[in-house]
Amino acid sequence: MGSGERPLSEVRFLTVAEVAAVMRVSKMTVYRLVHSGELPAIRVGRSFRVPEQAVHDYLRDAFIEAG
Repeated sequence: MGSGERPLSEVRFLTVAEVAAVMRVSKMTVYRLVHSGELPAIRVGRSFRVPEQAVHDYLRDAFIEAG
């Protein structure tokens, strides 16, 4: 494991709907971020799961770029 990485058992995954609620955007926006590679996600069957920390990192980086 690299520095700052958490054991997989401690990673919390969010659904696309949960990510959309946290970010206050539509589910389609989340799908676009996932498909473009801007927001990392894993595929579980036909669904995507996004690591919660990835959402926080994305929002932090977007806030820094905007500021």
